[in-house]
Amino acid sequence: MSRSAKKPKFFENVTVIDIAEEGKGVGKAEDFVLFIEKAVPGDIADVEVYRSKKSFGEAKITKLITPSEYRVHAFCEHFGTCGGCKWQHMTYDAQLKFKQKAVHDALTRIAKIDVEHMDAIVPSPADRYYRNKLEYTFSNKRWLYDGENREDETLDMNALGFHIPGRFDKILNINHCYLQAEPSNDLRNSINAFAKENGISYYDVRQHTGALRNLIIRTSSTGEIMVIVVFAHADEEQVNLLMNYVDAAFPNITSLLYILNQKMNDTIFDQEVIAWKGPEYIHEEMPAANGNVVRFRVGPKSFYQTNSIQALRLYEITRDFAGFTGDELVYDLYTGAGTIANFIAGHVREVVGVEYVPSAIEDAKVNSQINNITNTKFFAGDMKDVLVHDFVAEHGKPDVIITDPPRAGMHADVVARLMEIEADKIVYVSCNAATQARDLLILKEKYDTVKIQPVDMFPHTQHVENVVLLKLRK
Repeated sequence: MSRSAKKPKFFENVTVIDIAEEGKGVGKAEDFVLFIEKAVPGDIADVEVYRSKKSFGEAKITKLITPSEYRVHAFCEHFGTCGGCKWQHMTYDAQLKFKQKAVHDALTRIAKIDVEHMDAIVPSPADRYYRNKLEYTFSNKRWLYDGENREDETLDMNALGFHIPGRFDKILNINHCYLQAEPSNDLRNSINAFAKENGISYYDVRQHTGALRNLIIRTSSTGEIMVIVVFAHADEEQVNLLMNYVDAAFPNITSLLYILNQKMNDTIFDQEVIAWKGPEYIHEEMPAANGNVVRFRVGPKSFYQTNSIQALRLYEITRDFAGFTGDELVYDLYTGAGTIANFIAGHVREVVGVEYVPSAIEDAKVNSQINNITNTKFFAGDMKDVLVHDFVAEHGKPDVIITDPPRAGMHADVVARLMEIEADKIVYVSCNAATQARDLLILKEKYDTVKIQPVDMFPHTQHVENVVLLKLRK
């Protein structure tokens, strides 16, 4: 093993011992930690450090000496360039193992709680084509592969695909994506080809010019399909040309929409949605209480769990952890479009949902209405400002609190309020075990952690959901 005087450059026979959140393998050389691209735990490899800090470095494999027993051939042609599915070179069983370990490590190291009663992670029934929503970006700055001559003026520089990691201005043109079932790939490729054939310009993120900006495709378990074309600086003729083509080529689209977005960013939450064909929504369905089916209306701006099958399992676990008897008052914090609230409404006396985004609260109310659910109430506002003493005094002390915060976890003021409210049970659903553990460290002063259930929502990525049941210590 060789090492330069100032910065490490090459290491030989490095054993990969773990995998990091961003999908890189973790190895050690002396006291130097290496984060190695495309490495799998169990690999032994020679590596080259391309970015170095005082105690760690980022590296790539120069020679794979002994492949890990967990290593498999990546099935996607875009693996390693595309920023998604970073774990697809590892067996699915191994992915589950390391996700379980990530939850275990976070809860023991950060929250310092006993996790002997943690259940085995729930695998996703499908590890491909499991997403119900994808968003693609049009760009006139296609990512070029090695061997492509950047000076060749005949190169097609237009792309429709995903951002290159760390590059806001470069888009990888996608041929086939394994995340969303058909007609997703057919739609994307057909629209891409038609736009090029008809000379419709692609967006330039630096100059803020070009006609086509984004393509959003949503599918559902009911068979409905939503397509949203986001234009930037398009004229009426270009809009009509493309929308007529999509309508004619894909008559099975149930909701065909477009948006004119000339802002400096891609967010559409403040943009007008124009319906070209059909309503401005599709539907999802979930079996719920007493054989009933809960129907959710999903609009272009709605939040809905992107793995529909695992979303049902996640909500079932949440419901079962709570152990409802039928007479509970439940607070559903970070309720989003009210999916959990409406899912459990048939099992409890009343659900009070709180969410920061006003449009999501409107979705939540609509979802109650279309299911004839009358025992839900929804309120919009910043959680730390809504969940105050007067709010609890008005709506009643909850028997159960369900909280499903964003990746950053709960605000410290919200955790403090939960400690004051002292609900008998808290069911904490999290997409980030580290921030969940941070909050549990505080809650453990009054609550015992009695159940832990990881759930894999996103195969071939490092992301993992985790559900924890807390009971108030008497």
